Formats: sequence, C-alpha cells, structure tokens
Amino acid sequence: MTQYNIAVVGATGAVGTRMLEQLAQSTLPIETVRALASKRSAGKIVEYKDQELVVEELTEDSFEGIDIALFSAGGSVSAKFAPYAVKAGAVVVDNTSFFRQNPNVPLVVPEVNAHALDEHNGIIACPNCSTIQMMIALEPIRRAYGLKRIIVSTYQAVSGAGQSAINETNRELQEALNGTPLKELSANILPSAGDKKHYPIAYNALAQIDVFTDNDYTYEEMKMTNETKKIMEDDSIAVSATCVRIPVLYGHSESVYVETEKVAPIEEVKRLISEFPGAVLEDDVAHQIYPQAINSVGRRETFVGRIRKDLDVENGVHLWVVSDNLLKGAAWNSVQIAETLHERGLVRATKDLKFELK
Repeated sequence: MTQYNIAVVGATGAVGTRMLEQLAQSTLPIETVRALASKRSAGKIVEYKDQELVVEELTEDSFEGIDIALFSAGGSVSAKFAPYAVKAGAVVVDNTSFFRQNPNVPLVVPEVNAHALDEHNGIIACPNCSTIQMMIALEPIRRAYGLKRIIVSTYQAVSGAGQSAINETNRELQEALNGTPLKELSANILPSAGDKKHYPIAYNALAQIDVFTDNDYTYEEMKMTNETKKIMEDDSIAVSATCVRIPVLYGHSESVYVETEKVAPIEEVKRLISEFPGAVLEDDVAHQIYPQAINSVGRRETFVGRIRKDLDVENGVHLWVVSDNLLKGAAWNSVQIAETLHERGLVRATKDLKFELK
C-alpha cells in the first residue's frame, strides 16, 4: 500500500497541534510527518503519536517529497507557500480563508460534497468553522426537502480567534473575579485584532467577528453566506448570518432557521439528522437533552437538537447546532479531506499549476 509523507504547516498553533493529533488517529497510511512553522518556532518540539517532532522553518523548498500538506498558519502564509507545495507535487488542504472562493479550488465538507474533490487542481479549501457544522446539520434536510432560506445566528468560542484570544479571555475573567469593574477591563485582541477598537469579552457578547464590510455585515458573516452557496452549489438559496463572540473557550453554537421547499415533518427531520454521517441527534426536551458546547469539546461530530417547527411559517424549521470549532471546524475536517482524497485515489501531483508563485 502507498504510504504518504505529510507536512503540517503551522504545527505549533492551536489547529496545527490538533491536526497532528487527528493524523495520529487517522486511517491514512502515513510514512512520515513533518512539522513546519515560522522561523521563530523552528526548533520547538511537537508531539505526534509517541514521537517528538522538531519543528522546521517553512521555506519555499520545504515540500520536496511531500504528498499531502495541511496548512493552518494564516491566509498570507497559504497564499505564498501553498503553490510551492503544489509545484513540488503535494496536494494541499488549506484551513485558511484565502482560497475558499477561488473557482479553481473545491470547498469541501466530506460528508456533504466529497464529489467536489474529483477535479481538484492541487489545493482544497476547508470551509469556515461555523459553516462546516451548519452544513452537517442542514445537508440531510436539503437532500430530502430542499432549502429556500437560511438565517443563522452564531455563538462562537474565543478559540476561533487563536490562543491569544483564549489568554485574553482568561485574564479578563480572572481580573473581573478579583474585583476589576467590567468596563475597566483592558482588551487588545477581540472582537477583531485587525480593527481599531477592542472590547472585553468577559461576561460580554460581542456582535462582531472579523472586520465589517461595505454592506455592514462582517467578513465572518459573509464567509458563511458565500461558502454555504458554494458548498451547496446553489446561489438561489437565501443566506443571512449574524456572528457573535461569547466568553466560551471551545465549541461554537448556532441557532439556525431554515425554510424548506417542501414541508418537512419534524420527526422525519430528526430521523434524517440522526442517520447522517458526522451528525449526532441530541433532542429530548422532556429530559432537558440538547447540544451543549462543553460536551462537544474533543469530539469530531456535530450535535443537533432543539428541532422544532416555526409557529407561523408552515415550511419553517428551527435547529440548535454545536461542534468543536478546532476539530470538525478545522483540524478534523482537514484530515478527513485527506482521508477522502486517499479513498478516492486523488492524492496525485497536479500537471498544470493554476496558482501563482509569489
């Protein structure tokens, strides 16, 4: 059997370390794993199975002999180095937003649209974490009843903004517990490190993830809108998102409202979700059973509950969707794409480079 040489780019980050964990549990036939990161992280040690890997500096020549490269080191890093990986003969699975809307790049949630991998040109994009879990919940409904409209409100964990946001949240919470007035807490990261103002997340909810666009939606909200349409291959579906950061460390939660093309009986919706790969139905309100963020941590699945008909719209359905944003939302989805490429015989060098070397 063919065995693969795999590189993890961004191996010291929150997602990169989880990529290594997921590779260790993967069905992929793996020969070697290389850990790549920035120059300042070179020489650090990361764990893979029972091995200690020395982190190497990422360069344009890092991908010789590599079959699969998993990227999670920021969009600018992917923009520069992913084409070099493809040129060297590797298939890239990119966990940043840089390639997601590129027409030459499939945007994939394996349970939903694995067929999009068949014509890949060397780079496959992993969708936004919030989009991924929503796709798992909605795909069985879409297949059976069609979808006309999606309205989603997210309650996103701070880990989605990186380790620095986790550290800032923990510091603020401790300072608040020690008596610092909430309005006097200092913030340097959230709601968006790249924006002009920063606000404390401790005991707060921030209705901003990423910076605002010209239409007053944030980039995070537009990612969910555009990625949903691309994955579902249907620009006619109406999608609107409101993305909110809350003081939870891990696990994104979503309130999702959909309008179906055909009326969807609720018990049938529950059955379809319970049978869908990657989805777990947790819906027994008589016993107060529904998805919770703390129960999703460390799990690969997406949890769906609170499924109920809208009180006024005959074809309206409400759902509550929860998943570990660093696993199914990032690391596991990336490794799962690699597994699917292997299963479909698609781990192959690309003949014609369609991406610019920078």
